[in-house]
Amino acid sequence: MLSLDSPRWNELLHAYGAASDTPGLLRQLQSLPDSTDQSEPWFTLWSSLAHQGDVYPASFAAVPHVIRALATAPASASFTYVQFPAWVEICRKNHGTSIPPDLEAAYFSALAELPGLVATASTRPWDADFLACALSAIAAAKGNTKVAEAVMELTPQNAGEFLQWLSKQ
Repeated sequence: MLSLDSPRWNELLHAYGAASDTPGLLRQLQSLPDSTDQSEPWFTLWSSLAHQGDVYPASFAAVPHVIRALATAPASASFTYVQFPAWVEICRKNHGTSIPPDLEAAYFSALAELPGLVATASTRPWDADFLACALSAIAAAKGNTKVAEAVMELTPQNAGEFLQWLSKQ
């Protein structure tokens, strides 16, 4: 995993240029801040690292840090801690974005941790957001990004419509 103190962050890009601001945002995740209502640091992380479906070299360096923060308390972390890595992987596959070779091993190793962390989080109550993101994270970690994307969009409200549609196929 790329150290948050590494000068490499200055070379990595995100949606707005050099990712030199990203380590400071990732450090804030260690306290497991909530991700609701466009709160920080999540708002800036999402907008710079997963901007409108695009991901960047800095996105792949950030994912292991997000998952490391999740690993400190999977039963109390908000749904965004599993949603963000799943979404980065979905976008990577959808756009064929290359991972810088020096970040590949840590990125895929961190993704491989998601199913176990989701299992650990099973001790907590899951609302619809956490359920969709947890299932999506498992699918993304296992390489099923189309299923991961579909599940992320599935809510209790639209699941019935989806099942009706599917039965007509």
